[in-house]
Amino acid sequence: MLDRRCVLLGATGAASLAALPAWAKIAVQPPASAGFTAAGVAALNSEMHALVDQQKLAGVVTLLARKGKIVNLDAYGKQAADQPTPMATDSIFRIASMTKPVTGVAMMQLWEQGKWKLDDPVAKHIPEFAGLKVKAAAGLVDQVQPMTMAQLMSHTAGFGRSGVYEEAKVNLRETDLQGMVDKLAKLPLESQPGTDWAYGPCVDLQGYVVQKLSGKSLDRYFQDHIFDPLKMPDTQFWVAPAKASRVVRIHTYDAAGKIVPDGEPRIATSPPRFLAGGGGLASTAPDYFRFCQALLQGGQLDGARILKPETVKLMRKSVLKLGVGIDLYGPVQKGLGFGMDFAVHERPDESGLPHGQDSYWWGGAFGTWFWIDPTNDIVFVGMIQNRDGSIPGRGTPAVREIAPKAVYAALADKKA
Repeated sequence: MLDRRCVLLGATGAASLAALPAWAKIAVQPPASAGFTAAGVAALNSEMHALVDQQKLAGVVTLLARKGKIVNLDAYGKQAADQPTPMATDSIFRIASMTKPVTGVAMMQLWEQGKWKLDDPVAKHIPEFAGLKVKAAAGLVDQVQPMTMAQLMSHTAGFGRSGVYEEAKVNLRETDLQGMVDKLAKLPLESQPGTDWAYGPCVDLQGYVVQKLSGKSLDRYFQDHIFDPLKMPDTQFWVAPAKASRVVRIHTYDAAGKIVPDGEPRIATSPPRFLAGGGGLASTAPDYFRFCQALLQGGQLDGARILKPETVKLMRKSVLKLGVGIDLYGPVQKGLGFGMDFAVHERPDESGLPHGQDSYWWGGAFGTWFWIDPTNDIVFVGMIQNRDGSIPGRGTPAVREIAPKAVYAALADKKA
Protein backbone atom coordinates (compact mmCIF):
# COMPACT_ATOMS: atom_id res chain seq x y z
CA MET A 1 0.00 0.00 0.00
CA LEU A 2 1.10 3.56 -0.66
CA ASP A 3 1.90 5.63 2.40
CA ARG A 4 -0.40 8.66 2.68
CA ARG A 5 2.62 10.93 2.36
CA CYS A 6 3.45 9.61 -1.11
CA VAL A 7 2.19 10.51 -4.57
CA LEU A 8 2.63 8.84 -7.91
CA LEU A 9 5.71 9.95 -9.80
CA GLY A 10 5.00 8.29 -13.11
CA ALA A 11 2.62 6.22 -15.16
CA THR A 12 0.69 3.39 -13.52
CA GLY A 13 -1.69 0.85 -14.98
CA ALA A 14 -5.33 1.92 -15.26
CA ALA A 15 -6.49 -0.88 -12.99
CA SER A 16 -4.04 0.16 -10.27
CA LEU A 17 -5.05 3.79 -10.55
CA ALA A 18 -8.72 2.92 -10.26
CA ALA A 19 -8.05 1.21 -6.95
CA LEU A 20 -6.29 4.22 -5.45
CA PRO A 21 -7.98 7.18 -3.73
CA ALA A 22 -8.10 10.48 -5.61
CA TRP A 23 -5.17 12.03 -3.75
CA ALA A 24 -2.86 9.15 -4.73
CA LYS A 25 -3.52 9.61 -8.45
CA ILE A 26 -1.60 12.88 -8.61
CA ALA A 27 1.41 12.67 -10.86
CA VAL A 28 4.17 15.07 -9.84
CA GLN A 29 6.22 16.26 -12.81
CA PRO A 30 9.87 17.42 -12.83
CA PRO A 31 10.09 21.15 -12.02
CA ALA A 32 11.98 21.80 -15.27
CA SER A 33 8.99 20.58 -17.28
CA ALA A 34 7.10 23.70 -16.16
CA GLY A 35 9.97 26.18 -16.14
CA PHE A 36 11.12 25.87 -12.52
CA THR A 37 14.59 24.97 -11.35
CA ALA A 38 14.82 21.81 -9.27
CA ALA A 39 17.13 23.64 -6.86
CA GLY A 40 14.60 26.42 -6.43
CA VAL A 41 11.76 24.06 -5.65
CA ALA A 42 14.01 22.18 -3.23
CA ALA A 43 14.79 25.51 -1.55
CA LEU A 44 11.06 26.18 -1.12
CA ASN A 45 10.65 22.83 0.62
CA SER A 46 13.72 23.40 2.75
CA GLU A 47 12.37 26.70 4.01
CA MET A 48 9.02 25.13 4.92
CA HIS A 49 10.69 22.13 6.57
CA ALA A 50 12.95 24.39 8.61
CA LEU A 51 9.92 26.09 10.17
CA VAL A 52 8.72 22.69 11.35
CA ASP A 53 12.15 21.63 12.57
CA GLN A 54 12.39 24.89 14.53
CA GLN A 55 9.00 24.11 16.13
CA LYS A 56 7.42 27.18 14.57
CA LEU A 57 4.92 24.98 12.71
CA ALA A 58 3.62 21.51 13.56
CA GLY A 59 3.40 20.59 9.90
CA VAL A 60 2.80 22.01 6.45
CA VAL A 61 1.52 20.89 3.04
CA THR A 62 2.39 22.83 -0.10
CA LEU A 63 1.40 22.30 -3.73
CA LEU A 64 2.91 24.14 -6.70
CA ALA A 65 1.67 23.83 -10.27
CA ARG A 66 2.32 25.57 -13.55
CA LYS A 67 0.77 25.05 -16.98
CA GLY A 68 -1.47 22.43 -15.40
CA LYS A 69 1.51 20.38 -14.16
CA ILE A 70 1.97 19.76 -10.46
CA VAL A 71 5.71 20.06 -9.92
CA ASN A 72 5.74 19.90 -6.13
CA LEU A 73 3.40 18.32 -3.57
CA ASP A 74 5.11 18.21 -0.21
CA ALA A 75 3.88 17.22 3.26
CA TYR A 76 6.18 17.61 6.25
CA GLY A 77 5.80 17.44 10.02
CA LYS A 78 2.85 16.16 12.03
CA GLN A 79 -0.90 16.61 12.06
CA ALA A 80 -0.66 17.35 15.79
CA ALA A 81 2.54 18.48 17.50
CA ASP A 82 2.03 16.06 20.41
CA GLN A 83 1.06 13.01 18.34
CA PRO A 84 3.01 10.75 15.95
CA THR A 85 0.63 10.92 12.97
CA PRO A 86 2.62 12.44 10.10
CA MET A 87 1.32 15.27 7.99
CA ALA A 88 0.17 13.88 4.65
CA THR A 89 -0.75 15.16 1.22
CA ASP A 90 -4.38 14.26 1.97
CA SER A 91 -4.48 15.74 5.48
CA ILE A 92 -7.66 17.74 6.05
CA PHE A 93 -7.54 21.39 7.13
CA ARG A 94 -10.10 23.94 8.18
CA ILE A 95 -9.65 26.43 5.35
CA ALA A 96 -11.76 29.15 7.01
CA SER A 97 -11.93 32.19 4.70
CA MET A 98 -10.62 30.24 1.73
CA THR A 99 -14.31 29.23 1.69
CA LYS A 100 -15.11 32.73 0.42
CA PRO A 101 -13.90 32.22 -3.18
CA VAL A 102 -16.01 29.02 -3.34
CA THR A 103 -19.07 30.99 -2.30
CA GLY A 104 -18.11 33.64 -4.83
CA VAL A 105 -18.06 31.04 -7.61
CA ALA A 106 -21.50 29.80 -6.53
CA MET A 107 -22.80 33.37 -6.65
CA MET A 108 -21.34 33.95 -10.10
CA GLN A 109 -22.89 30.74 -11.40
CA LEU A 110 -26.27 32.17 -10.40
CA TRP A 111 -25.26 35.51 -11.92
CA GLU A 112 -24.60 33.73 -15.22
CA GLN A 113 -28.14 32.35 -15.00
CA GLY A 114 -29.52 35.89 -14.70
CA LYS A 115 -30.76 35.42 -11.15
CA TRP A 116 -29.08 38.60 -9.92
CA LYS A 117 -27.21 41.61 -11.32
CA LEU A 118 -24.19 43.50 -9.99
CA ASP A 119 -26.15 46.74 -9.68
CA ASP A 120 -29.17 45.14 -8.02
CA PRO A 121 -29.95 46.59 -4.61
CA VAL A 122 -29.19 43.94 -1.99
CA ALA A 123 -32.72 44.48 -0.65
CA LYS A 124 -34.09 43.04 -3.88
CA HIS A 125 -32.78 39.66 -2.76
CA ILE A 126 -32.78 40.22 1.03
CA PRO A 127 -35.90 42.35 1.64
CA GLU A 128 -35.14 42.47 5.36
CA PHE A 129 -32.35 44.94 4.53
CA ALA A 130 -34.57 47.52 2.85
CA GLY A 131 -34.07 50.93 4.39
CA LEU A 132 -31.21 50.04 6.76
CA LYS A 133 -29.89 53.14 8.49
CA VAL A 134 -26.21 54.11 8.61
CA LYS A 135 -24.20 55.21 11.64
CA ALA A 136 -22.97 58.80 11.44
CA ALA A 137 -21.54 61.36 13.82
CA ALA A 138 -24.94 63.06 14.09
CA GLY A 139 -26.80 59.78 14.63
CA LEU A 140 -28.47 57.40 12.19
CA VAL A 141 -28.90 58.56 8.59
CA ASP A 142 -30.28 57.09 5.37
CA GLN A 143 -28.11 55.33 2.83
CA VAL A 144 -26.95 57.81 0.19
CA GLN A 145 -27.34 55.05 -2.38
CA PRO A 146 -28.78 51.60 -1.58
CA MET A 147 -26.13 48.94 -1.13
CA THR A 148 -25.61 46.85 -4.26
CA MET A 149 -24.79 43.24 -4.91
CA ALA A 150 -21.37 44.23 -6.29
CA GLN A 151 -20.66 45.82 -2.91
CA LEU A 152 -21.83 42.69 -1.12
CA MET A 153 -19.35 40.72 -3.25
CA SER A 154 -16.47 43.02 -2.30
CA HIS A 155 -16.86 43.76 1.45
CA THR A 156 -18.02 47.32 0.75
CA ALA A 157 -21.76 47.00 1.43
CA GLY A 158 -21.51 48.98 4.68
CA PHE A 159 -21.59 46.15 7.22
CA GLY A 160 -18.98 46.27 9.95
CA ARG A 161 -15.87 44.21 10.46
CA SER A 162 -16.40 40.97 12.36
CA GLY A 163 -14.93 42.56 15.50
CA VAL A 164 -17.73 45.14 15.55
CA TYR A 165 -20.31 42.43 16.18
CA GLU A 166 -18.10 40.55 18.61
CA GLU A 167 -17.60 43.67 20.71
CA ALA A 168 -21.36 44.26 20.71
CA LYS A 169 -21.83 40.61 21.80
CA VAL A 170 -23.85 39.88 18.67
CA ASN A 171 -23.21 36.29 17.55
CA LEU A 172 -24.23 36.18 13.89
CA ARG A 173 -23.54 32.45 13.56
CA GLU A 174 -25.37 31.01 16.56
CA THR A 175 -28.51 29.91 14.68
CA ASP A 176 -28.71 29.59 10.90
CA LEU A 177 -28.40 31.85 7.87
CA GLN A 178 -31.90 33.26 8.27
CA GLY A 179 -31.13 34.01 11.92
CA MET A 180 -28.06 35.98 10.81
CA VAL A 181 -30.17 38.03 8.38
CA ASP A 182 -32.77 38.72 11.06
CA LYS A 183 -30.11 40.01 13.47
CA LEU A 184 -28.41 42.25 10.90
CA ALA A 185 -31.79 43.64 9.84
CA LYS A 186 -32.10 45.17 13.34
CA LEU A 187 -28.69 46.85 13.27
CA PRO A 188 -27.50 49.97 11.43
CA LEU A 189 -24.74 49.83 8.85
CA GLU A 190 -21.29 50.93 9.98
CA SER A 191 -20.56 52.99 6.86
CA GLN A 192 -22.19 54.29 3.72
CA PRO A 193 -22.21 51.53 1.06
CA GLY A 194 -19.20 51.68 -1.23
CA THR A 195 -17.10 53.95 1.00
CA ASP A 196 -15.16 51.43 3.12
CA TRP A 197 -13.73 47.92 2.78
CA ALA A 198 -14.79 46.09 5.95
CA TYR A 199 -14.13 42.38 6.44
CA GLY A 200 -17.32 41.13 8.06
CA PRO A 201 -20.47 39.12 7.26
CA CYS A 202 -20.74 39.88 3.53
CA VAL A 203 -19.82 36.39 2.29
CA ASP A 204 -22.00 34.61 4.85
CA LEU A 205 -24.77 36.76 3.38
CA GLN A 206 -23.78 35.63 -0.10
CA GLY A 207 -24.28 32.06 1.12
CA TYR A 208 -27.77 33.03 2.20
CA VAL A 209 -28.45 34.45 -1.27
CA VAL A 210 -27.15 31.24 -2.90
CA GLN A 211 -29.60 29.20 -0.86
CA LYS A 212 -32.49 31.54 -1.62
CA LEU A 213 -31.89 31.83 -5.37
CA SER A 214 -31.01 28.17 -5.94
CA GLY A 215 -33.58 26.54 -3.67
CA LYS A 216 -30.84 24.32 -2.23
CA SER A 217 -28.99 24.35 1.07
CA LEU A 218 -25.51 25.81 0.71
CA ASP A 219 -23.77 22.49 1.36
CA ARG A 220 -25.90 20.73 -1.25
CA TYR A 221 -25.38 23.50 -3.78
CA PHE A 222 -21.60 23.39 -3.35
CA GLN A 223 -21.60 19.60 -3.66
CA ASP A 224 -23.74 19.51 -6.81
CA HIS A 225 -22.29 22.47 -8.69
CA ILE A 226 -18.64 22.73 -7.58
CA PHE A 227 -17.25 19.81 -5.58
CA ASP A 228 -18.70 16.91 -7.58
CA PRO A 229 -17.96 18.43 -11.03
CA LEU A 230 -14.37 19.26 -10.00
CA LYS A 231 -13.84 15.95 -8.18
CA MET A 232 -13.11 17.42 -4.76
CA PRO A 233 -14.02 14.48 -2.49
CA ASP A 234 -12.58 15.88 0.75
CA THR A 235 -14.18 19.33 0.79
CA GLN A 236 -17.33 20.14 2.76
CA PHE A 237 -18.66 21.90 5.86
CA TRP A 238 -18.02 18.76 7.88
CA VAL A 239 -15.73 15.74 7.81
CA ALA A 240 -17.17 12.23 7.56
CA PRO A 241 -16.32 10.20 10.69
CA ALA A 242 -14.29 7.77 8.58
CA LYS A 243 -11.96 10.65 7.61
CA ALA A 244 -11.58 12.14 11.09
CA SER A 245 -8.09 10.68 11.56
CA ARG A 246 -6.89 12.88 8.68
CA VAL A 247 -7.94 16.16 10.32
CA VAL A 248 -5.09 18.45 11.35
CA ARG A 249 -5.18 19.91 14.86
CA ILE A 250 -5.28 23.66 15.39
CA HIS A 251 -2.10 24.89 17.10
CA THR A 252 -0.84 27.85 19.09
CA TYR A 253 2.41 28.80 20.87
CA ASP A 254 3.57 28.19 24.42
CA ALA A 255 5.40 30.71 26.61
CA ALA A 256 8.70 29.78 24.94
CA GLY A 257 7.26 30.39 21.47
CA LYS A 258 7.11 26.72 20.49
CA ILE A 259 4.19 25.16 18.66
CA VAL A 260 1.63 23.25 20.75
CA PRO A 261 -1.92 21.98 20.14
CA ASP A 262 -4.62 24.51 20.98
CA GLY A 263 -7.24 22.86 23.17
CA GLU A 264 -9.02 19.62 22.43
CA PRO A 265 -9.50 18.19 18.91
CA ARG A 266 -12.74 19.43 17.40
CA ILE A 267 -14.28 19.06 13.99
CA ALA A 268 -17.85 18.80 12.73
CA THR A 269 -18.65 15.24 11.64
CA SER A 270 -22.21 16.09 10.56
CA PRO A 271 -23.76 19.09 8.82
CA PRO A 272 -23.60 22.17 11.09
CA ARG A 273 -26.63 24.35 11.62
CA PHE A 274 -24.84 27.45 10.36
CA LEU A 275 -23.40 26.91 6.89
CA ALA A 276 -20.73 29.61 6.81
CA GLY A 277 -20.08 30.65 3.23
CA GLY A 278 -17.56 33.05 4.68
CA GLY A 279 -15.45 30.47 6.47
CA GLY A 280 -16.89 27.04 7.17
CA LEU A 281 -15.22 24.56 4.82
CA ALA A 282 -12.62 21.87 5.44
CA SER A 283 -10.45 20.73 2.52
CA THR A 284 -7.12 19.33 1.37
CA ALA A 285 -4.35 20.82 -0.72
CA PRO A 286 -5.11 18.59 -3.74
CA ASP A 287 -8.83 19.38 -3.58
CA TYR A 288 -8.30 23.12 -3.36
CA PHE A 289 -5.77 22.95 -6.17
CA ARG A 290 -8.47 21.55 -8.45
CA PHE A 291 -10.72 24.48 -7.59
CA CYS A 292 -7.93 26.97 -8.32
CA GLN A 293 -6.82 25.23 -11.51
CA ALA A 294 -10.37 25.34 -12.86
CA LEU A 295 -10.38 29.11 -12.37
CA LEU A 296 -6.93 29.50 -13.92
CA GLN A 297 -8.20 27.62 -16.97
CA GLY A 298 -11.15 29.96 -17.43
CA GLY A 299 -13.68 28.05 -15.35
CA GLN A 300 -13.18 24.47 -16.50
CA LEU A 301 -11.16 21.41 -15.53
CA ASP A 302 -11.05 17.93 -17.05
CA GLY A 303 -14.18 18.57 -19.09
CA ALA A 304 -16.22 20.06 -16.25
CA ARG A 305 -17.12 23.73 -16.63
CA ILE A 306 -18.18 25.66 -13.54
CA LEU A 307 -17.95 29.21 -14.96
CA LYS A 308 -17.50 30.96 -18.29
CA PRO A 309 -14.05 32.47 -18.99
CA GLU A 310 -15.42 36.00 -19.05
CA THR A 311 -17.04 35.45 -15.65
CA VAL A 312 -13.72 34.40 -14.12
CA LYS A 313 -12.13 37.56 -15.55
CA LEU A 314 -14.91 39.61 -13.99
CA MET A 315 -14.29 37.99 -10.59
CA ARG A 316 -10.65 39.08 -10.65
CA LYS A 317 -11.36 42.66 -11.71
CA SER A 318 -11.39 45.13 -8.83
CA VAL A 319 -14.70 46.85 -8.12
CA LEU A 320 -13.41 49.15 -5.36
CA LYS A 321 -14.07 52.85 -5.72
CA LEU A 322 -11.13 55.23 -5.94
CA GLY A 323 -9.72 55.77 -2.46
CA VAL A 324 -11.08 52.53 -0.99
CA GLY A 325 -8.39 49.99 -0.14
CA ILE A 326 -7.91 46.64 1.53
CA ASP A 327 -6.85 47.18 5.15
CA LEU A 328 -7.24 43.73 6.64
CA TYR A 329 -4.61 43.82 9.40
CA GLY A 330 -3.36 47.39 9.43
CA PRO A 331 -2.65 49.99 6.74
CA VAL A 332 -4.07 49.73 3.24
CA GLN A 333 -2.24 47.09 1.21
CA LYS A 334 -0.61 48.93 -1.66
CA GLY A 335 -1.10 47.80 -5.23
CA LEU A 336 -4.13 45.60 -4.52
CA GLY A 337 -7.75 45.81 -5.55
CA PHE A 338 -10.66 43.57 -4.68
CA GLY A 339 -13.01 41.79 -7.05
CA MET A 340 -15.66 39.17 -6.38
CA ASP A 341 -14.32 37.52 -3.20
CA PHE A 342 -10.67 37.76 -4.30
CA ALA A 343 -7.89 40.25 -3.66
CA VAL A 344 -6.41 41.27 -7.02
CA HIS A 345 -2.78 42.16 -7.73
CA GLU A 346 -3.35 45.24 -9.85
CA ARG A 347 -0.10 47.20 -9.53
CA PRO A 348 3.00 45.03 -8.88
CA ASP A 349 5.37 48.02 -8.95
CA GLU A 350 3.40 49.57 -6.11
CA SER A 351 2.82 46.40 -4.07
CA GLY A 352 6.40 45.14 -4.14
CA LEU A 353 5.06 41.58 -4.24
CA PRO A 354 6.64 39.00 -6.57
CA HIS A 355 3.35 37.62 -7.91
CA GLY A 356 2.53 38.29 -11.54
CA GLN A 357 0.18 41.01 -12.73
CA ASP A 358 -3.50 40.13 -12.17
CA SER A 359 -2.75 37.36 -9.67
CA TYR A 360 -5.64 36.82 -7.27
CA TRP A 361 -5.84 35.17 -3.89
CA TRP A 362 -7.14 34.96 -0.36
CA GLY A 363 -6.30 33.08 2.84
CA GLY A 364 -7.81 31.46 5.91
CA ALA A 365 -7.77 32.41 9.59
CA PHE A 366 -5.78 29.29 10.51
CA GLY A 367 -2.98 30.25 8.12
CA THR A 368 -3.95 28.44 4.91
CA TRP A 369 -3.14 30.41 1.77
CA PHE A 370 -3.19 30.22 -2.02
CA TRP A 371 -2.74 32.30 -5.12
CA ILE A 372 -3.60 32.01 -8.80
CA ASP A 373 -1.27 33.77 -11.25
CA PRO A 374 -2.76 33.94 -14.77
CA THR A 375 0.25 35.88 -16.09
CA ASN A 376 2.67 33.06 -15.23
CA ASP A 377 0.11 30.21 -15.32
CA ILE A 378 0.78 29.28 -11.67
CA VAL A 379 -1.33 27.86 -8.85
CA PHE A 380 0.05 27.58 -5.34
CA VAL A 381 -1.74 26.14 -2.29
CA GLY A 382 -0.30 26.13 1.23
CA MET A 383 -1.84 24.53 4.32
CA ILE A 384 -0.99 25.06 8.00
CA GLN A 385 -3.29 25.10 11.02
CA ASN A 386 -2.60 27.76 13.65
CA ARG A 387 -4.84 29.83 15.87
CA ASP A 388 -4.62 33.41 14.51
CA GLY A 389 -2.44 31.94 11.75
CA SER A 390 -3.18 34.76 9.33
CA ILE A 391 -2.61 37.66 11.74
CA PRO A 392 0.86 39.25 11.70
CA GLY A 393 2.57 39.36 15.06
CA ARG A 394 0.75 36.41 16.60
CA GLY A 395 3.64 33.97 16.25
CA THR A 396 2.96 32.24 12.95
CA PRO A 397 5.87 32.53 10.48
CA ALA A 398 5.28 34.71 7.44
CA VAL A 399 4.66 31.75 5.10
CA ARG A 400 2.60 33.94 2.78
CA GLU A 401 5.72 36.01 2.13
CA ILE A 402 8.27 33.19 2.23
CA ALA A 403 6.47 30.96 -0.29
CA PRO A 404 6.00 33.43 -3.17
CA LYS A 405 9.57 34.68 -2.87
CA ALA A 406 10.83 31.11 -3.16
CA VAL A 407 8.44 30.18 -5.97
CA TYR A 408 9.29 33.13 -8.19
CA ALA A 409 13.00 32.79 -7.46
CA ALA A 410 12.68 29.24 -8.81
CA LEU A 411 10.86 30.36 -11.97
CA ALA A 412 13.24 30.64 -14.93
CA ASP A 413 10.99 32.66 -17.23
CA LYS A 414 8.96 34.89 -14.92
CA LYS A 415 6.69 37.48 -16.49
CA ALA A 416 5.84 40.68 -14.61
